[in-house]
Amino acid sequence: MKNKMKITLLGTGTSQGIPVIACDCEVCKSNNPKDNRLRSSVLIEVDGQTIVIDTGADFRQQMLRENVQNVDAVLFTHHHKDHVAGMDDIRAFNHKWKKDMQIYCTKFTEHALQMEFPYIFSDNHYPGIPKVNINLIENKPFNINDTTIIPIDVLHYKLQVFGFRINDFVYLTDVSEVPEKEKEKMKGADLIVLDALRRNKHISHLTLDEAVDLLQELKPKKAILTHISHYMGLHDDVNKELPKNIQLAYDMQQIILNTKDNNNNNNNFDTLMN
Repeated sequence: MKNKMKITLLGTGTSQGIPVIACDCEVCKSNNPKDNRLRSSVLIEVDGQTIVIDTGADFRQQMLRENVQNVDAVLFTHHHKDHVAGMDDIRAFNHKWKKDMQIYCTKFTEHALQMEFPYIFSDNHYPGIPKVNINLIENKPFNINDTTIIPIDVLHYKLQVFGFRINDFVYLTDVSEVPEKEKEKMKGADLIVLDALRRNKHISHLTLDEAVDLLQELKPKKAILTHISHYMGLHDDVNKELPKNIQLAYDMQQIILNTKDNNNNNNNFDTLMN
């Protein structure tokens, strides 16, 4: 889609997903498919390429469900298991396209990946293992081909986590604190997808109220809340409480944004596909 960016929310749940194993709460037993959540990840189609942010434990299932044929690059927000556990499955794209997967992450995350997947980084490669090319990133803009990525440096309790801004789309998960200077990078966005774990206070995630307060400060045209726990409540019930331009995310939700074209400098929210 020329001059458009397509965003697919592959998963919108927290580290356990929903339903949670052995849980009998009303959310885990809900018949509403919007209450079923795989681990958080997003697929972005922009500038003729496909970018994935985070490869959690459900990565294989998400790729098959969306019939993804190619991924050009993977961005990692941080190294926690629910965001990296599925990295082994990128080898399917290695095999099909005969090229290394481009990985973008911090030095700290690279070290964690080396510990988690030592066989990928070993000098003694055996056939069939994933092949990756690590591109180290810092808190400054970088490019993936023609697409500019702006990291947003936030805290997940005491851990550094990167969110990312691509054109006028911001994706920020696993966050408890956003420094003032990083908020500036988020202002003027058409769409912000933001962490909101549950209603009660949490040491390393924004609560529902904290997320709403931050979004009302930043004033995006549209905002969607992700990384959701079963403690949040039923999807439809929570949405009734939220401001008009803010809603809970759901798996397989797709959003299309207009990107900057040669005729103007506007970057407008185009379509929300329910």
